[in-house]
Amino acid sequence: MHGRLPDLFRNSTMRIFKTVPQRGDFAYQCLVGPQKVSGAKLADLRDHFGLKLTKHMPFGSVRDEEGHIYSFVRAVNAPGSSPNPTKFIYQSTRIDERHIRVDKERILPRAMTMFPKRWLEGDTACWSSLDGEPGEPWLITASGERFSWKEEGLLDIGGPLIGNGMQWYLPGEDWGTFYVSQLYDVSGICEGRPVKGVIALDQAWMADGGAIHFQKDLVVNNKMHVIWWSFATIYKDGTWDAGSFMVGHENLGYAIFQNHKGEIYCTTDIEGEVRHKEGSYFAETARIVVDGREEWEFLPDPKGEMMDFVGGFPITAQQEGRWRRVGDTREPDRWMAWGESDRRNGSARNVRGSEL
Repeated sequence: MHGRLPDLFRNSTMRIFKTVPQRGDFAYQCLVGPQKVSGAKLADLRDHFGLKLTKHMPFGSVRDEEGHIYSFVRAVNAPGSSPNPTKFIYQSTRIDERHIRVDKERILPRAMTMFPKRWLEGDTACWSSLDGEPGEPWLITASGERFSWKEEGLLDIGGPLIGNGMQWYLPGEDWGTFYVSQLYDVSGICEGRPVKGVIALDQAWMADGGAIHFQKDLVVNNKMHVIWWSFATIYKDGTWDAGSFMVGHENLGYAIFQNHKGEIYCTTDIEGEVRHKEGSYFAETARIVVDGREEWEFLPDPKGEMMDFVGGFPITAQQEGRWRRVGDTREPDRWMAWGESDRRNGSARNVRGSEL
């Protein structure tokens, strides 16, 4: 809608367009919803909405009994894709005891697979390092029921799917993003220690030649997002919350939440605000409000700042902590809230930021 709002719609939540975008440009409006997870779909390489599959991105954080955090990600690149610089990143708080830092010593012996082996075993999708490839081998499997990840001599974790998968789509005139995510409740061994936490297995479809956080990225390359997180918390009473959300400029924003009751909520009515630490790219506080009434808050882990990403890749300040509904007093047992804010992009919708 453009211009003066008719009286009929004055109290509605309809969007008002004061400027008109070009054909094919929807001013950063998103489509969001749940999706049914299966091994067959996870292994499917097909295009969606004219966009190409770039890769699978298993990433997440686990914690040991001493509270140390281990955060890692591996790029499982699709055939013929244009990879970004990420291959395998392994971090922990054991490096300096203060922040999540890249552990170069433990990364060095790993297989740095560019395009992995991939196969479907029943309804389980499988990816691995190549036969005879230099470095310690790895194997990842995923289905609509379970996930596993083994990096030989470093970590061996696995566990069940949390709820259902999530998906959002952002169209653009030339570029676009179709993003799919599933979360798994994992436990196992890391550096010889028992650990538990949450792993996300994400997939991104982009314009031909695109790479997430790198090139032809409609959100990141245009400095559009302010808050972007995936999270899950399993509480000590057995209940859980999980979700994914983004707040950005123009109309950019989506949220999908689910819980142990089987309830799934989706909306594009989301606002948020982040306050960054003085002289830092990392968030001190962050809050979102969905549908104008439900408020969630970020609880930064005191050691959750991924220091080595700043000035490197990804270019945004990645950070660990926990998201909870304001007023929720349940005690968490295991969790992951790996996400990002960027003071260069801004602190709230249409409030632009600046460099330090």
